[in-house]
Amino acid sequence: MSKTDYKELLQAGVHFGHLKRKWHPKMAPYIFMEKNGIHILDLHKTAVKLDDAAEAMKQIAKSGKKILFVATKKQAKDAIESRVAAVNMPYVTERWPGGMLTNFATIRKAVRKMSSIDNMLKDGTFKVLSKRERLQITRQRAKLERDLGSIADLNRLPSALFIVDIKKEHIAVAEAKKLNIPTFAIVDTNSDPTLVDFPIPANDDAAKSIDKILEVMTGAVAAGLSERQTDKDKNKAAAEKKTAAKTDAEPAKAEATSEEAK
Repeated sequence: MSKTDYKELLQAGVHFGHLKRKWHPKMAPYIFMEKNGIHILDLHKTAVKLDDAAEAMKQIAKSGKKILFVATKKQAKDAIESRVAAVNMPYVTERWPGGMLTNFATIRKAVRKMSSIDNMLKDGTFKVLSKRERLQITRQRAKLERDLGSIADLNRLPSALFIVDIKKEHIAVAEAKKLNIPTFAIVDTNSDPTLVDFPIPANDDAAKSIDKILEVMTGAVAAGLSERQTDKDKNKAAAEKKTAAKTDAEPAKAEATSEEAK
């Protein structure tokens, strides 16, 4: 996997932090300087942290596990939906439902409710309901789709979380920590980087910055999935070769046994 390009981070505005008066002291190691009252992040350190996080995420994806991406702020929504959907990972962009992780069984029940409504539409049950009931169910289905549609395929707890803005998504961070689920996150100068396992010091407000970080992270996921598929193909080919060799050997063995019997 190639290293992150410093210039690309600079062009995306990843280095712009918050106002000095809003800073978190634990972000001091990642701050390069102050300019016009705004903290500027050290992009060399950002690149190192980003590469470390990307490598770890690649290994998780390679193992076939799911990573849940969380970003409910509007600047991140489009980037999350386009980049994360492309690697077939679950994401949350509307709101974080309380207990999403700690009460996962209830969330799964709501997802199953969505599936049961879909079955009603398919088998004709929906048509025999009154107009009012159909309207209520349609509205319920739309709400479930909006809130949970992007995690419909998440059948078990995710193996990791990627979070944009840990201050805004503090509930998600707390739930993941309670369950010992590894966390990756974009951490701006106003946040505590020690709250997550893989902090990536970067601007978490600008759409370009968020998109750049997501490009690297989803690229790592794609690389992990690709390597997983390559390994599967190699194992399959090796198994087929072994089976073919065994099949070819059986007639020769049978012929040798026949000759010995004579």
